[in-house]
Amino acid sequence: MASRNFIDYVKVFFESGNGGAGSLHFRREKYVPNGGPDGGDGGRGGDIIIRGNAQHWTLLPLKYTKHVKAESGGNGAGNNSFGTDGKDVYVDVPLGTVVKDFETGEILFEITADQETRILYKGGRGGKGNAFFKSATQQVPRYAQPGEEKQEGWVILELKVLADVGLVGFPNAGKSTLLSVMSAAKPKIADYPFTTLTPNLGMVSYRDNRSFIIADIPGIIEKAHEGKGLGARFLKHIERNAVLLFMVPADTDNIKKEYEILLNELKMFNPELLDKPKMLAVTKTDLIDPELEEMLREDLPEGITTLFISSVAHKGLDELKDKLWLAITS
Repeated sequence: MASRNFIDYVKVFFESGNGGAGSLHFRREKYVPNGGPDGGDGGRGGDIIIRGNAQHWTLLPLKYTKHVKAESGGNGAGNNSFGTDGKDVYVDVPLGTVVKDFETGEILFEITADQETRILYKGGRGGKGNAFFKSATQQVPRYAQPGEEKQEGWVILELKVLADVGLVGFPNAGKSTLLSVMSAAKPKIADYPFTTLTPNLGMVSYRDNRSFIIADIPGIIEKAHEGKGLGARFLKHIERNAVLLFMVPADTDNIKKEYEILLNELKMFNPELLDKPKMLAVTKTDLIDPELEEMLREDLPEGITTLFISSVAHKGLDELKDKLWLAITS
């Protein structure tokens, strides 16, 4: 997923179709000079429908689409001819897309399943023609309904990545390396901060043909919840992960302190994140000797399962998969 192609926020003006007008018409033929009403109904306007598509990973197709408009219904006509219905417009979005009203910020709905559909704006109903209003007491109705008005407005579509496991850590914690080793994903990896500028997803194969999805969330820095660095733009993606895997390098100055900073950033952004199942992976253990590893084990955060791993040396990865699967399925 190239960073320039990963778009997680778009603002689009959506407009459903107007309903067609009912027809005010009377039957007029050579030998029927005073025929009854035969005005047909108008067709309904097209709906704007948001649809989940598991093959989509980004909102990029909507980035340059500022106006999406559905077709209006056709007008009714004489001889009881009904107007055609306007075509609905389906807007495909990635799973995890949140749809908000631009003016109020209200969340209208969320799309989380493949092929899930939600009507954003309904098209206007078609007006009734005068034939509809004919009755025993009203033989010659001289009125018909106009079509119902369309619905329209500016809408925000915001993508929050859906994954079973979210990797949480400072830049250079080894998240991208772990993702590349445990899955077929090919994230950009280098030895400098903020290599990962967009979330990367990887499918991890597990025992008995089972699998789960890991999301490499861009590195957090202290005060990210205030918008520092890449800030809250990426913290939001963590909200959608079922399990959080905190990652701290073995060569950091203080593992416990770094973990607590990460935990605090999540708490300040959204306290509910702390209710998710959590694990801690001490990474890059290939850089330290067994004696130092034992010393580090004596001063680890309390109340969280901690594993020592090395993506380069493939150390502890099977145990990590087992623990993650248990957390996902419990």
